[in-house]
This record gives sequence, C-alpha cells and structure tokens, in this order.
Amino acid sequence: MSQVFEPLRQQLLDAASTFTDGPAALPEILAGLVDDVDHSLAEPLEIFPVCHHSPASALAMGRRLREKQPKVIYLELCEDLQPLLTELRNCRLPVALQAFASELEGFPATWGPLSVVAPVTEASAEYQAIAYALETPGVELVLVDRSADHVFQWAPDEPAEEEREEPEDDLHGDAVGVEIGDLRPRFAELEQHLLHHGRVRHWSEWWDQYVEQPLVGADHDTYRQVMTLVGSLFRRLTPAGTRRLESDEERERFMWTRIRSHLAQSGVEREDCLYVCGAFHAVSRVAEAGSQPGTPDLKITPRSGTTWLYGLIPSSHSAIEAQFGLAPGSVSIAAATWEKGLNRSGLKPFRLQGQKGTRRRATKALPPAVAQEPATDRLTDYLAAPAALGGLDDEELRGWCVDLVRLARRNGYLASTADAIAVYETSVLLASMRGRARPTPYDFQDAAVTCIEKDVVPGRRDVRRLCEILLGGDKVGQVGYEALPPLAKDVHDRLDPLGLDLQARKIRRALIDLVANPELAGCSRLLWRLQYLLPGHAVRTVMGSRRLGEKSVQESWDLDLGRHQRTLIELGYEGVTVEQVLEQRLRRAVRDPKATSADALDAVEDSLRLLDSPRLSDELGIRAVELLAAERTVDDAPLVLARIRRLIAYFESPAHPGGSLPGWCEQFVKAGYAHYCTLLPMSFADEETGVRQVAAMLGFLFSMEGLALSLGCERTQLELAVQQSVPHGPAKTALFWAARHQLGDLAVGDLRRHCDELLANPLVVPSFPQYVSGFVHALEPVPRLAPFVVETLSKAFARLPDPVLLPWLPTLITTLKQDSPELVPVLTREAGRTFPGTLSELDTWTAPWNRSAQKTTVLTQQPAPVASAARRLLDAHPFTALGVAALLGRPGEWSATPAADAPEPASAAIGLAKKLRETHPESTNAMASLIGG
Repeated sequence: MSQVFEPLRQQLLDAASTFTDGPAALPEILAGLVDDVDHSLAEPLEIFPVCHHSPASALAMGRRLREKQPKVIYLELCEDLQPLLTELRNCRLPVALQAFASELEGFPATWGPLSVVAPVTEASAEYQAIAYALETPGVELVLVDRSADHVFQWAPDEPAEEEREEPEDDLHGDAVGVEIGDLRPRFAELEQHLLHHGRVRHWSEWWDQYVEQPLVGADHDTYRQVMTLVGSLFRRLTPAGTRRLESDEERERFMWTRIRSHLAQSGVEREDCLYVCGAFHAVSRVAEAGSQPGTPDLKITPRSGTTWLYGLIPSSHSAIEAQFGLAPGSVSIAAATWEKGLNRSGLKPFRLQGQKGTRRRATKALPPAVAQEPATDRLTDYLAAPAALGGLDDEELRGWCVDLVRLARRNGYLASTADAIAVYETSVLLASMRGRARPTPYDFQDAAVTCIEKDVVPGRRDVRRLCEILLGGDKVGQVGYEALPPLAKDVHDRLDPLGLDLQARKIRRALIDLVANPELAGCSRLLWRLQYLLPGHAVRTVMGSRRLGEKSVQESWDLDLGRHQRTLIELGYEGVTVEQVLEQRLRRAVRDPKATSADALDAVEDSLRLLDSPRLSDELGIRAVELLAAERTVDDAPLVLARIRRLIAYFESPAHPGGSLPGWCEQFVKAGYAHYCTLLPMSFADEETGVRQVAAMLGFLFSMEGLALSLGCERTQLELAVQQSVPHGPAKTALFWAARHQLGDLAVGDLRRHCDELLANPLVVPSFPQYVSGFVHALEPVPRLAPFVVETLSKAFARLPDPVLLPWLPTLITTLKQDSPELVPVLTREAGRTFPGTLSELDTWTAPWNRSAQKTTVLTQQPAPVASAARRLLDAHPFTALGVAALLGRPGEWSATPAADAPEPASAAIGLAKKLRETHPESTNAMASLIGG
C-alpha cells in the first residue's frame, strides 16, 4: 500500500475517533475508502471509473484519451455486441444496441422473447471511447462484459424480476437494460438521508448537484480519485451476500478474465491500455481482479444453444430515464451540461465520421501523448475546499425565463413578462432555501411549475415538459438505412414508389388509386401485411378494406414507421421478408398448445386475405380439423360458426379461383357435424355451457346440414341428439323447442300455446324473460322464427308486470349488444314488416297474431255469411278445393249440390279452415281475408 494517501487516511481516522465513542464501523469504512482508492490507482492497467450518461465522465474521458492515447480500450459492455459498434456511424444518437432471441434453447420457454439493450448517447464516456477507437488507426476496442446469453444464464430467477420500469414511449420495450457505471446507494435509508440533507427530491438531482457539477471542469487525477471514492463508498455500504452484489462480483470476475486473456494473446503492454468501467467495479476486491499474470481466472460456461440476433434500435432521453429509474428530464439536463462544458473548456469531442445529427469536421491528427505522472493526493484538497459555484448564472437564468414564457404562450398558457420575472425570483429563492449559491435546472423547473402552470394545463404539455423542450427536448435517436436489418430495408425499398419519407418522425398520408396506378398494388399488399404484423399505429388504414373476398379500389394510409423503428427492426429479427414472418407467425399460432379450432380458422382467413399461398391455407385448415376433433368443450362454438360460414361463402363465391370447397373444409364440416351432435345433449344439461354456445352449435348443425348430408353424414344422428337432450333452464328450454320446430316435431301453434301458458302461470312469469332470451338466441339456428320472436317480445312487453319487465330490459339490451349483435338487424327488419310505418296507422292497427284470432272468432260466431261466401269460392274453384282437401287427407269428388247425408258445408269448411290455420297460419289468414270479402 502506497503512502500517497496516508495523511488523508490519518485525518479521516482522527475525525472518526472524535465523533464516535468506542469501537464502531465508521473508522473502518473511512479508512477502507482511502484504501480502495489507493488500491485502484496502484493497478498497472489504468482503470477509468465512469457513471452512465454522465457529462462529467464524458468530458474527463475526452481529455484523458487525448492525453494518454491508449492502444487498447477495454469497455464494460456485452462482448457479443462488438460487431454493432461500426453501425453507429449510420445512426442519429441516442440509439440502443440490442441482442434479441425469440427461439430459446436452454432457457424456460416462458422467458421468451429475451432482449438486452445498451443505450448510447453522445454525452457518455463510452461513446467517446468508441468514437476514439473506431476513428484512430491502430487502436483496438475490446468489449469485456458478459454476453447477452450469460446475462440470462446467470439470472437466478425469471428475468422479469431484473427488468426496470418500462418506458412510456416503448422504445426499449421490456428489454433488460445494461447500464455502465450504475452509481446509486444500495441502502434505501442512505439514499433518503442524502436526499433529505441535500434538499433535493430525486437521486438524479443529488448526483447532478454534488458530483456532476463539481467534476465537470476537474482535471483527470481529481476526477479519477473522486469518482473512485464515490464508488468505494457505495460498495462498502452494500450489504454482503445480496443477490445484486453477487451478480456484480461475477461480472467483475468475467471482465478481468477476458482482459487478462486478451493481454496474453495480444502481447500489448498494460501501460498502453485503458479499462473503462463503472466506478462501483473500479474498486473490486475479488480474487480474480487485476491484470497481474497468474491471477486466478473465472471458469466461463459455454453459451446455450439459443440463437441471438443483434441490431440497433432507436432510443430517447425519456426511454433511458424510464428504463434506468432516472428523474424525468435528467438525461436532457445532462445533455445540456455536456454542451455547456464543451463550450467552456473548448474541448473537441470524439465523433464518428458520418454520424447523423452532428457537424462534419475534418479529422485532425492528435497531438503527442502526454507522459503519465505519478499519482498525487488530490482528494485532500478537493474535500477541504468549499463547494464550487455551479448552476445557472444570472444571464443564463434570465434567458431561460424569457424563452420559457415564449414557449408557454405558444402552448396555450396565459404567460407574460410578469411570469418570467416571477420564475426568475422564485428560482433564486428556491436555491437560497436549499443552500445553493446558484439555481440549478431543477430549481428552475420547480419555479416554472409554481409560477406558470399553477393547477391548470391548457394543452397536452405541462410546464415540466416545456422545460425539457427548452433544454433540448426529448431527443429521439434514429437508425439509418444502412444499419437496418434486411427486412426493414426491403420494406423501405418496396414502399419507395409511394414517394414518402418513411424515416421522418411524422405521420405520412399515402393515397393509393389502384385503378389509375395499378403498379401500386404491391405497396397495398405490403401495407396490409404490415398492419397485421406491427402493433399500434405504425401502419393504419384510413380508407379501404381487405375482408375475405374483397379488394379495395382506392386506399388511404397513415404511415408512422419513423417513430416505430423499433418494432420494424425487431420484426426483422424474425425473418428476411415480411411474407416469411407472416407465414411463420400463422404456423406458430396454430401450433401453440393453447390454440383452438377457432384460432386455426382465423389463421386460415388471414392467410387467404394477406398471402397468396393455397398450400399454407390447406395446411392451416387441416390443423383446424385436428384441433376441432380434439376439443372437449364448446366455448368457441360461436367463433367457429361465424368463421366457417365466412370461409364457405368465400370458397363458393366467384372471388375464389377454384370455385369449390377445398378438401380440408369438407373434412371440417363432417367433423364438426359429428362433434357437435355428440356434445349437444351434454351442452343442454351443463350449467356452465352458455345459451349462446348451444345456439351456435345448433346453428352449425342446421346451417351445415345440407352440406354434411351430401358428404355422407346421417340426419338420424342429429335427431337422436335432440331427442336425448334434456335442457337445463328456461333459455335452453326455448332453444330446445326451436330445435324441435326446425326438425318438424313442434309446430308454431304449439310454440305459441307454450308461451301463452307460461304467461298465464303466475309462478313462471318472473322467469319468462329467460325464455324470451332463449328464443332470441334461437334466431341463429332457426332464422325463420323471426316473426314468432317478434310476437313473443311484443307479448312480453304487453303482459309482463313492471317489477319483472323493467329489470329485464337492460339485460336484454346488453345481451343483444355483446352476445348477439348480428341478430339485431334480423329482429329490426322483421319488426319493420310487422309494425305500422307511420304514427297515424297506429290507432287502427291490430297485431297480426291478434288479427288472426279475431278472424277465427268471426268465422265461428257468424257461420251463415261465411258459409255462403265460402261456398261460392269453393264452387268457383273446385279443383283447388279438391287439392287442398287431398293435402288435408280428405280426398273426394266435388258436387255443386251437397248430398242429403253430407255434413253441413259451413261446418265442413270451418273444420277444414281450423285445421289449415293450425298447420299453415299465414295461408289461412290470407284465405280468410278473401272469404270475408
């Protein structure tokens, strides 16, 4: 141990003994801090401690690189991300390096997809190191941290527990963030203590006030020693044995093992190297730490069989803040501090040639390297000196206040010069109350919210957001065309005929006239596929549709691919073309363990709409038949019925080139007919099976009956299934009656009689609405019952008492809206044919069911006129009368003069009329109207 820091060590021990009584941990901690700094500086391989997205670290890195000019830079970053670094030239920062895996091998399937991101901003030390290494000939950059595969290999639990908060703009999604130099105290009590006594609200504000600003202009030795001291403090306050500390120590063993391996292979001198890592890792005391030959190595396990894909995705200040738990606006403040530090120091930062969003500057040769002098104690003077003035000077603060008021007025605030003065005075007041010589950007934000926003936000931006915009805004990065994966490039190339700038972060409107410009049909097909694959509003149709069997003539699209680059890039991880990814997703959807026959039919429909691949459609259809045969419930029966109906209608329409049903579709109808006949009795009796599901089963059986019988099914199977059914509950009972009516076992007159008996029974009246709901669902399998359902609903509204009717009406409306929206038009059309069309007709209108009963009464009470009119009608049309009699089972010969022993013509006609009315009420009503004149 060197004697450089011995005076400081002794000074801290004397202070600890003065302020503590007896043995305590404080002397050990204070002496340990100095020992850690001394130990880190004694390492022959220079360790450069950094904090992620720290302008002070970036400025110190730029200065040190120009002085030392190392030949090898070891950087704490996932080693498998190295090939991506050269692609940063084609991007506009900030962007994030990403490793992505969707097909897992060696990890639980529930973990997928796996994603690791490492954001890079210009105001970061690692970007300065990357730019220096890539732009300086003869310099090698080596990434030494764990690979993405090892990140998850060493995760003790599911990686979701390791994730940070998801960003609001979803640029990083649910990826695991890799942060260089995560300097935060591990004790929650310590963090609260620092925030309280520092008079700040967030850790980012404390770090900016007490670490960033004092170190922005510090020399290299001061910066290195102070940053190492801070890292040592947080490390010594971390409880031993925690999972986080064990993970950090494993990373340190991994990195030092990689460093020693590279030193041995390359033969480079340690004095010509620089190791860039987080300040927390700079004071590592694990046995594997150090570049000395003979230091024990970590036994690194091989990677799993998981295939990792790599790329760049756009990032933003807000995404970085949300993912790494920073205060909103802190990264924007760091960017402003970086620019301010560059202007004050005159330092020229390192930038990649061709970097978007930066000025093009001629590459100049670096000056000769400065020889490194022996380390001296800079901590003693730094800790004893008063705090340096930081924050905003008067001129800068006044400019911010004026600019903020101008920006606030443009966003709807009633701000004036008086508000600018108030923000200025309040900022100074807050800084004074918090013990600061000058206001900081955080003081300015608080003052602006207090003086301008008050309690009302007139627009979509609050004042805190306006302050961020004033500091440079939420800077959003962009991945250039050359750095995109092949699929994303293919998308841009194929949409190029639209003549739109798809890289712009604005919504672009695309108008496609397929009649005037048939060459744009390829763009249209691609947009429909992208809309299916990409979430959100990246591609959104405004006009046009592509339902099964339909093709639009004119289309209008809103394209926002510039702000959804991440989703398009991650889509490129799944395949080379959009069509390949779509085909893979459809296959994966039907092969999922939770897939149902309805899901498979939906996949078939999507393949027919979006892909021209009959082979794929047949494959998905065969899978639908397999899933249907394996199902033991009927929960998806409504979806199955609706989708197979649409598919059959499409296959039988002129839009289908084949003009006939494919083989899988015929197999599906046969399997479905047998499947639902088998499950029908159980579904009627099962309490958990809903009425809608049973109605959908009957709808499948009755609507597909003709096709099923032509394919070899037997109707006896359906008849036996209905006969064996014992319905549970009023609604299913109504469905059961409707099924018997469809099979010819129950006439409409019997249905009407059942309903009248129910309404006449006081014990059944409270449950009559359930019968009505069952009849409404019966329109699915038996649509010709629509007149009877309208009649039943009308009788229910007329006869049910208010305590029963009023609570039922909301339930009926909700049921029709949610479960049976397709039945509402059927009821509406039938009601329109039944009820009068004008208000004047309502007073003299009589319901058809009441009118029929009235006619029958007239025939019974007045036999003579009716008999006379009936006799004239029968005499005028004897052949018609004989035909009707034969149909009724009363064949014979017509005689104009009845025999003496023949029954009275009037009574015979009335008897026939009664029988005809019971079996054919509509025809009887028409005949009775003619007879009655």
